[in-house]
Amino acid sequence: MRSAAPPLPRAVNATATATATATPLKPILKSSSSILGTRRTSDDAGLDDDTMSNPQNPRKRQRVEFDLSNIEIHEIHEIGARSFEEIKQEIKKALDRHDQGDDEDYDMLKDTLSGKQSSRQDDEESDEDEDDDPSLPAKRRQELNIYLLSLASFSPRLGRACDGLVKSVLRCQWLGRDELFAKIYIQFLAALASAQGARLTQILSAVVERFTDSRPSDWAVPNYPSVSREAVQQRLHVALRYILQLFPAAKPVLEHLIHTKYPYHDDPKRMHLAYVANLLELRKYCPDLRTEIIDLIISRLIKIDVEMQMDLEHLDDRLAAMVAMALQSSRENGNQDEEDSDESDAESVDSDESEETEYSRVKTVKENIEKMDFILDTLFDVYTPSFADPQSDDALETFEDMLSQFSNLILPTIKSRHTQFLIFHFGQQSERLIDAFCGTCINIAFESQRPMALQQAASSYLASFVARGAHVPGHIVVKIFEVLGFHLDQMRTVYETSCRGPDVRRYGPFYALMQALLYIFCFRWQDLIKSVPDDVDKDDLSSYLDQELEWEAEIQGIMRRNIYSKLNPLKVCAPVIVEEFALLAYRFNFMYVYPRIEANKRLRLSQFSSGAYSSGGGLRDASFDMNDDSWQQLGAFFPFDPYQLPVSKRWVEQDYLRWKHIPGLNPDEQGEDSDDEEQDDEEEVVDEDTATDDEAGQDE
Repeated sequence: MRSAAPPLPRAVNATATATATATPLKPILKSSSSILGTRRTSDDAGLDDDTMSNPQNPRKRQRVEFDLSNIEIHEIHEIGARSFEEIKQEIKKALDRHDQGDDEDYDMLKDTLSGKQSSRQDDEESDEDEDDDPSLPAKRRQELNIYLLSLASFSPRLGRACDGLVKSVLRCQWLGRDELFAKIYIQFLAALASAQGARLTQILSAVVERFTDSRPSDWAVPNYPSVSREAVQQRLHVALRYILQLFPAAKPVLEHLIHTKYPYHDDPKRMHLAYVANLLELRKYCPDLRTEIIDLIISRLIKIDVEMQMDLEHLDDRLAAMVAMALQSSRENGNQDEEDSDESDAESVDSDESEETEYSRVKTVKENIEKMDFILDTLFDVYTPSFADPQSDDALETFEDMLSQFSNLILPTIKSRHTQFLIFHFGQQSERLIDAFCGTCINIAFESQRPMALQQAASSYLASFVARGAHVPGHIVVKIFEVLGFHLDQMRTVYETSCRGPDVRRYGPFYALMQALLYIFCFRWQDLIKSVPDDVDKDDLSSYLDQELEWEAEIQGIMRRNIYSKLNPLKVCAPVIVEEFALLAYRFNFMYVYPRIEANKRLRLSQFSSGAYSSGGGLRDASFDMNDDSWQQLGAFFPFDPYQLPVSKRWVEQDYLRWKHIPGLNPDEQGEDSDDEEQDDEEEVVDEDTATDDEAGQDE
């Protein structure tokens, strides 16, 4: 017994009425014995007229009307060159002969249903026959509609033996044709999936492959009116949503496909942007894949982020300037220069080989920067509505999903530079969210079963968030400092029992935590002060210099106990951060650590190091120098250094604290306005060093 099928378009019934010789069509969507499970009717799936015309959560700027239920095929019959029944008999004959091994008619049918024959006939006949019958090209195009409708009634016969025919239809350029053809095509896809359940993956794959279409040339069909990008996207998602609601069990198949069809990292920017836009559209009506879609976008974005940073690190100043100029030119041209990229590439083949290599490097870096910039800008926009009320449960639930992405995708990636600013921005929307992020970092940093590298990364993220977060209130800064200090004391107590001297390999979490406190102190020292003398003006930073300041309880004790411990963190922590802390601590009468720093200059870390190098096993590395301590010191990695992407930076410009220059801090300074210098530095999109290095070194 057949299960209920979705009602046929009114147009099919109209065709049967209009043609006396035509036999009534069987329902297009037949029941299937496939493994997909129970199939739902269009009524069960909620595909009523209103739903199909107005998909859930449509973008306000896209008002494309698309009603699957309004296909007037009687108009096709009246204008078409041949009747519906004639074409149906032609298809039956071709399939019968194909079963008998005669493929002549079958091959012609494949050519016709691919849409190529119709286009050729239009081109060949439009000039010579248009005067005799101006409607002939339209008749030829309309015949393709009837072919497709007729083929739908033969869906049960389109099994493995008809692979070639099915592939021809799926390769048909349907997105750039008229709206009526698009509706018929979607109905055909549903009929095929219903009758041939094994072809569902093939059908979904054909739809998802079009997610990268971004230019009119990707979908345009000769002699058809142009179709807008918005209309193309609408057609894609009407098809996908219709199939998903008829076959709910298809979602795992779709999840696999969106992963495998994602553009490669070196594909053009336009393909990445189009694919992400379509994934986000899919996310609106497929809640079961909401989390998976965002995870996919974030994971691919991180790969681009890392590649971009590695490329930037290997650019010399001249090439970096070329990248900056290319980005500026692209913005001034409204990002339209990519349309001519293929032509430019072809012309550059004849250029000097070295110039071609440089051009390729500059283009790659520029494209990666733009991919990052535009995709992140889109994600900021997508997440913003969820944080309209930062205190709401919806905001917390969304942020918890972001924390999961942070813990599983971003945190383990060392070179990520910009992706993490999503959580930096939204994590500062309320104290509740600040607490959630800080708590996550603290838990990871102090879980002994975590890899050491992950613990150190969590400490860096926490320190950078607290130090740079403009909306992190002072009392939270003090609280975090005290919590970190408590754990630092605990680590020191455990490590000192076996410590012979500084050793980053054995005591890495301790040094990462100590460096985090040094970094927080350098940026948030004002919040760590409990009271100041009357002559201190809080708006004049230089008035704090050489004053007797009262610090919050335990702040000085925490730093003194650990700095002067056997672990000797000032020898292992990044020199640029140590030097800045030493200067600030001295001028604020916090503590005087210069004697310790001078003594450390005479200390060689290699004498305390554990592992291959300490035993001589690493000396085979010709680049290793026993007198070079840099390999034994922490890097100055703090992931929320100033954001540099030109378009999306608008979201975070008010979120992070810039380095505050203190006039008169360094007696040797030449009166340079480092605040202005930092502003200039941060406007540069390509910068090989982190802002931490630039800023902390300005006062030396």
